[in-house]
Amino acid sequence: MGRIGIIGGSGLYKIEGIRTIKQVAIKTPFGFPSDKFVIGNLEGREVVFLPRHGVGHRVSPSEINYRANIFGMKKLGVERIISVTACGSLKEEIKPLDFVAVDQFVDRTNHARAMTFFEHGIVCHIGFAHPVCKELSESVYLAAKNLGLNIHKGGTYVNMEGPAFSTLAESKLYRSWGMEVIGMTNLAEAKLAREAEICYATLACVTDYDCWHPQHGTVTIDMIIANLNKNIENAKKIISTVIRGLSQERKCDCKDALKYAIITDKKLIPVKIRRNLKIIIGKYIK
Repeated sequence: MGRIGIIGGSGLYKIEGIRTIKQVAIKTPFGFPSDKFVIGNLEGREVVFLPRHGVGHRVSPSEINYRANIFGMKKLGVERIISVTACGSLKEEIKPLDFVAVDQFVDRTNHARAMTFFEHGIVCHIGFAHPVCKELSESVYLAAKNLGLNIHKGGTYVNMEGPAFSTLAESKLYRSWGMEVIGMTNLAEAKLAREAEICYATLACVTDYDCWHPQHGTVTIDMIIANLNKNIENAKKIISTVIRGLSQERKCDCKDALKYAIITDKKLIPVKIRRNLKIIIGKYIK
């Protein structure tokens, strides 16, 4: 039975109710994560919490060491990750303070974010048509519905670069594409979690209408934090409800995502790569 990971975005730097067992600082082959991992107990299950931007929000979206964050989760025995993120709405019916159980992503980053563990002598082509775990995302959706909260089932998350918000032209472009929400972080997490065979689901907390809505002012960080603070308690309730209802064992395909994905001849994988990625690829290269 694996641990459950929780990644907190803007405004979510800790979760009350976790009985903290310890805080762990981890160095990975990819450097240091955003902060210490908090290992504890929530709803009778072992959880691992990490603030994506670090406590005090010190790390920009473009500077987050996504590989170290997900590798650290894997090293600590995490099998499922619930990722909480602030986002802007690109549709009238998705209102500020609503939630979205995101099920698709579009990449609009333009800097060299490291989004794979597989390089320097090993090649992996992971299946990513459906980038979130269907079972875990469904659990997130049903938890919010059962709590009487406004949540939208499915939706595409445009992952922009940041740290600046969208221009009006960009916001209108994404709306013309039919996108639902926009944020700066979750695509890299989803890709790396899939490579690490960790179930991944995004709980998107809608804080604003980006900048396209004529009846709403231009998005500001004050607006985002104010709305996020209003909804953060509900996000915590959703997480607790999900964890309470999760089955002990996984039945989804996430747990075997690498089974046919590593294309490099096992005999040619460099020793250093074998060592560094042992917790991810060990069962496939014995």
